[in-house]
Amino acid sequence: MMKFLFWFCFVALNALALSPAPYLPPLEIFNWWDKAQHAIGFGTLTVLAVLAYSGVPKLRIALLLCAQGVLIELLQYGGGYRFGDWQDALADGVGVALGLLLVTLIKRWAAQFSGSETSMEEGSSE
Repeated sequence: MMKFLFWFCFVALNALALSPAPYLPPLEIFNWWDKAQHAIGFGTLTVLAVLAYSGVPKLRIALLLCAQGVLIELLQYGGGYRFGDWQDALADGVGVALGLLLVTLIKRWAAQFSGSETSMEEGSSE
């Protein structure tokens, strides 16, 4: 199920990023919400990828997703109807890093939680 969720989100994110959209000039030079969307999207992909492919080293997953973020920006730049932005690629990388941090914290919390239940069960049997 996790692999399905990862690939579904992967395809959706790429389809949205590469679909033609009318160019709307930004209201400001640096749009925080746009960068947050990039980080959230790639953070989500990272968490799903790490959970779906637990046998793959996290560094490999991180590098592949960062490369995908750069590739999307290059395709947007060369496509003529979207605008590639190095800041978007950087936001994708930040999202990957945050996703790795989040999945690490989740796994630690789950290990701690399951360990405390085991300790409580052992303590109650005495």
